[in-house]
Amino acid sequence: MAAQNKEVDALVQKITGLHAAIAKLPSLSPSAAVDALFTDLVTACVPPSPVDVTKLGPEAQAMREGLIRLCSEAEGKLEAHYSDVLAAFDNPLDHLGVFPYYSNYINLSRLEYELLARYVPGGIAPARVAFIGSGPLPFSSYVLAARHLPDTVFDNYDLCGAANDRASRLFRADKDVGARMSFHTADVADLTDVLATYDVVFLAALVGMAAEDKANVIAHLGAHMADGAALVVRSAHGARGFLYPIVDPQDIGRGGFEVLAVCHPDDDVVNSVIIARKSNDMHANGPCNGRGGQYARGTVPVVSPPCRFGEMVADVTQKRDEFANAEVAF
Repeated sequence: MAAQNKEVDALVQKITGLHAAIAKLPSLSPSAAVDALFTDLVTACVPPSPVDVTKLGPEAQAMREGLIRLCSEAEGKLEAHYSDVLAAFDNPLDHLGVFPYYSNYINLSRLEYELLARYVPGGIAPARVAFIGSGPLPFSSYVLAARHLPDTVFDNYDLCGAANDRASRLFRADKDVGARMSFHTADVADLTDVLATYDVVFLAALVGMAAEDKANVIAHLGAHMADGAALVVRSAHGARGFLYPIVDPQDIGRGGFEVLAVCHPDDDVVNSVIIARKSNDMHANGPCNGRGGQYARGTVPVVSPPCRFGEMVADVTQKRDEFANAEVAF
């Protein structure tokens, strides 16, 4: 325990120093200095860690909240920059690899799709999907539409009109995915009846950065989504909670959802993923019925990435076949 506490203290001290350095930057637009500091930050936060950021003291909590806001601002500027770079190509979708973290979106979207397919009763074949907080680089919607959901229509929502203008430019030359993508400038709090038309709603990690704001967003979705519709919430775990807000599954339960699965990747996919379904009995009990939601802390179904099990099975099968076909010499 003492060694673990020392490890946590050292990590918090390192993150505090990086926060101070980032806060002093004159701008968070992409530059060598910005890239170097955020690379150091991600490198420190991604490895498995015993830290529980929800139990940090008030000073460390204030630092963490400020750091998440800085990460959000820097991420927005980075995405806006690369959206403009991509828009200069005749067909921007042919050059998405220009963005240095595009592969992370591929892996995250695949994980989300596989979790939906495995844990949503009856499988997943949505006609309409909403992505809340899509930003100027809507890679998640694109990857899902192009690779996993070829018949689905995507409505992308963002508070920032400039972000939506940038995003829409990326699809101008595509007649397949582009025809299934639309972009809307709106606050999720202003969306009501339209939410009932979606089979799946994705909630981006940085929509509602404070815990109370996130809980309010989820409760609003629970009040207006259709019974049985799926909700995908991006969260964080361990030291990755210094980069993104951590969502308590209890808040999802209190918002009127049944939590189906929680996945904490341990690879380059930074975000955790929570899969939930709008509960049919919400109208009878209300979103805040005092029961603590569908799952209490400690009983949430935490699962491994589905692809991890498939890779293990494939590896075992391959080795068995290699052994069976091998020439044995005596």
